Amino acid sequence: MTQEIFTALAAFAFVTSITPGPNNLMLMASGANFGFRRTLPHMLGVGFGFILMIILVGMGLVQIFETYPLSHTVLKTLSVGYLAYLAWKIATAAPSKSAEEKGKPITFIQAALFQWVNPKAWAMALTSVTVYAPAQNLYAIGLVAMVFGAINLPSVGSWTILGQQMQKILTSQRRLRFFNITMAILLMASLYPVFM
Repeated sequence: MTQEIFTALAAFAFVTSITPGPNNLMLMASGANFGFRRTLPHMLGVGFGFILMIILVGMGLVQIFETYPLSHTVLKTLSVGYLAYLAWKIATAAPSKSAEEKGKPITFIQAALFQWVNPKAWAMALTSVTVYAPAQNLYAIGLVAMVFGAINLPSVGSWTILGQQMQKILTSQRRLRFFNITMAILLMASLYPVFM
């Protein structure tokens, strides 16, 4: 991989990792509701799950969609349904009076598995593998996964920190309720590309 291609890959990984999407919106909501430390497993699950996705897509998983086009429609339907469910959970989360009542943030495993129904993660993985690791080249696939691994965690961490900083503003149950509903609406809006 040439220096120019590596630089383009790093830029692509940064832009796609830092921009709003289901993962980042959910991490911001989790940071606001649970803080950075309790959201750390969620962040690590996003990173690990996405790296695994890149590797498996790069090794030929995408051929399933080409062989069985219906599987793509099924995945899209499951993705939209699950994101709608998560948006509902975020919107209806009852603001709590104490940290003990706040419930539980998404776990490492849940976040890793979420990548498989996240439309933005699919678009990122398919594009990065197709453009930067063609012909199932294991070295190139590994490099793409490593670049995303190095860039993704700080990027998603910044959204968690942003959410945690919002705790200073979300000092009343009414403000937290408004924030959660706004995050749910934005999460659903992030599905716009799926329908286009």
